[in-house]
Amino acid sequence: MANVSMNKSANSGMMSKISGSAVVMTLYLLFLLLPIYWLLNMSLKTNTEILNTFTLFPQDLTFANYATILTDPAWYLGYVNSIIYVTMNTVISLVVALPAAYAFSRYSFLGDKHLFFWLLTNRMAPPAVFALPFFQLYSSVGLFDTHIAVALAHTLFNVPLAVWILEGFMRGVPKEIDETAYIDGYSFGRFFTRIFMPLISSGIGVAAFFCFMFSWVELLLSRTLTTVDAKPIAAIMTRTQGAAGIDWGVLAAAGVLTIVPGALVIYFVRNYIAKGFALGRV
Repeated sequence: MANVSMNKSANSGMMSKISGSAVVMTLYLLFLLLPIYWLLNMSLKTNTEILNTFTLFPQDLTFANYATILTDPAWYLGYVNSIIYVTMNTVISLVVALPAAYAFSRYSFLGDKHLFFWLLTNRMAPPAVFALPFFQLYSSVGLFDTHIAVALAHTLFNVPLAVWILEGFMRGVPKEIDETAYIDGYSFGRFFTRIFMPLISSGIGVAAFFCFMFSWVELLLSRTLTTVDAKPIAAIMTRTQGAAGIDWGVLAAAGVLTIVPGALVIYFVRNYIAKGFALGRV
């Protein structure tokens, strides 16, 4: 009987701990989702309701704010421009970082640790340090206000990050796999693309995610290096004030649509990110 009572007390204590953890987690999730909910709530309201009343739900539900963004070229072209240079940057960063990370993970050479540290210092520097040099360089070579200009500027920060992440994954792959492939007659290119890259697919997914997210949310360089033709959505959202004031509803709708690409990327690489936290340098 004593054992039964002890087991009951232990089970009740465990259940109370679980319920307490569930309450804390629920409150934490609500705290995180509150800004997103409020942004969505504002995007479905008129400016009059946003400025004059406090409501948890739209009293006069409207989709006019989203219609404005999807029909006005000044808005939807900003999303197109952002997607173009973010995709270019992610591809370029991975193409450059993969062989560099392989060299750091497989070979020892003079100054390798210093070079690796120098790469990371570029990632640590604030974008404001490089805004003026990039502006003058691109203006002189004719790349100003182009997608490739922003994509190349962002590689300065994304390549070191991708190298650091991928190098950690590559060190976890035994070197005997490389030697066995060479003995079997594989060229380096064939070995790297058909054997090695599938082994570090989780690391590639994690590196691509972080490259995408940094380039998607970065504002200073993308705003400094563009004016009209390649202006991103982040820059457009900072210039919404007109003669009638700030259009809060359209701005909120733009914010909601800006979250969507990042959420989709997280959804498709969620398994890779989980493995990255467990195995790699995340």
